[in-house]
Amino acid sequence: MNTFFKALNDSTRRQILDMLKEKDLSAGEIAEAFDISRPSISHHLELLKQAGLVEKERKGQFIYYSLNTTGLEDATQWLFELMDNNTSKS
Repeated sequence: MNTFFKALNDSTRRQILDMLKEKDLSAGEIAEAFDISRPSISHHLELLKQAGLVEKERKGQFIYYSLNTTGLEDATQWLFELMDNNTSKS
């Protein structure tokens, strides 16, 4: 769960997730949207992958990234359970 929240704690990574809401994108397409180096984008994508927020698939010579909603669903469920436990104590 720490990796998940660490990944969301960066505005560039949140912007990447917003982009992937629309459609799957190649690493190059993602990099074109930012004014930072490609190695930096690769690092952000790797952190998002480790957090379970994106998946990657090689298609020919390109790697495409897609949003993995399972990680978001798991975190949302955990937050709801946390809130529910807190409410029942009141």
